[in-house]
Amino acid sequence: MEFVESLLEKTANNVCGTTTVCCGKNKINYKGPYKRIAFFEAIKEETGDYISKLEIKDLLKYCKSKNIETDKSMGRGKLFDAVFGEFCEKKLIQPTYIIDYPIEMSPLTKKHRTDKNITERFELFINGKEIANAYSEQNNPIEQRQSFEEQMKLAKGGDDEAMIIDGAFLKAIEYGMPPTSGIGIGMDRLTMLLTNMESIQDVLFFPQMKPEKK
Repeated sequence: MEFVESLLEKTANNVCGTTTVCCGKNKINYKGPYKRIAFFEAIKEETGDYISKLEIKDLLKYCKSKNIETDKSMGRGKLFDAVFGEFCEKKLIQPTYIIDYPIEMSPLTKKHRTDKNITERFELFINGKEIANAYSEQNNPIEQRQSFEEQMKLAKGGDDEAMIIDGAFLKAIEYGMPPTSGIGIGMDRLTMLLTNMESIQDVLFFPQMKPEKK
């Protein structure tokens, strides 16, 4: 998180000459440190409800009471994500880290070292959009297989975004995988923010300039 803060602060300075950059009606301050808040705490701040212990049946009732659209294929992870998306995401204007994601939303992520129900993961949100995603990579083959099996159950229930069991990956980490972390930063979205563009098509060469070949 400290690395990302220093990266974005320096980038804003280099590109815009300042760490405070206009984006639409909002002024974004890229100077660190950024606010950090746990996933379920963010939901509680907006709704007054702490939903981390709710099972699928109760989560479906909760979503219905909040007029959040759901379907039968959604597991706990997607239901948690739906609640977060409805109440929290668009309100995260200034750079904010959402940390401690539930395990159901993070099938490739290590469990938190002090709480087995959450993971060592963060996402950075700016101007109501996710900009970066990072986590401690799962390197325990037994726990990784269990996560894949849970994903397969969701796939059988109709979740077309659920992961399949990756046998080659499991075999590889059975041989051994060192402690590893990974991060992905949405460079296109970051470019939108720093250039004050509303549409992602304004900052991408693809597909407008892709030559069409027969």
